[in-house]
Amino acid sequence: MRHRTSQCDQELPRVPRTKPAEVRLDELMTAAEQLFLARGVASTTISDIVERAQVAKGTFYHYFESKQQLLEAMGQRYTEQFLERLEQATHACGHDDWEQRLVVWIRTSIRVYVETWKLHDIVYLPHHRDRHGQERHAILAQLEDILLSGERAGLWQLVQASVTAQLIYAGMHAVADEVIASPQADQQALIASVTELCKRLVGGRRI
Repeated sequence: MRHRTSQCDQELPRVPRTKPAEVRLDELMTAAEQLFLARGVASTTISDIVERAQVAKGTFYHYFESKQQLLEAMGQRYTEQFLERLEQATHACGHDDWEQRLVVWIRTSIRVYVETWKLHDIVYLPHHRDRHGQERHAILAQLEDILLSGERAGLWQLVQASVTAQLIYAGMHAVADEVIASPQADQQALIASVTELCKRLVGGRRI
């Protein structure tokens, strides 16, 4: 007897047999991140990563040629997540309050960097960090946009926006490294100090 397909059966959504590529890619990078943080990059094998992600080794090689290429993708994801957190924080400020956006950008940058420095050092420092790479350029571009917007609004005058952005970026990193190296340091005081110095650098009001 031929089975008749009811209307309800026809309307049931089909369950995909495989996960979307972006989901599988994210799962592989998340598995690698967990293992790298726990064991280190050198002590983690591709077999460890696919076992943690619960995929076949062939799936790994479908997306990455090597562990090095995986690290590069993780670096890009780290930068995207970093920028997203900065974007969310600054967008919570008033639409035209560029002065407060600058302050929030500096404070949030330091806090996020301090929270995620171990992963930052894994995906950047020992392996493929380029001091003029895309990740640094993207973060500086976001900061420079705030500076230029503030200048157009008449809040400050900049000699050169790109140089000012680099000085603020360097100051942010210096304070974050100090907090990481000296956990007993007064984080809030350090953040307040560098924020005030950056404000003076652009000529904004004291906050």
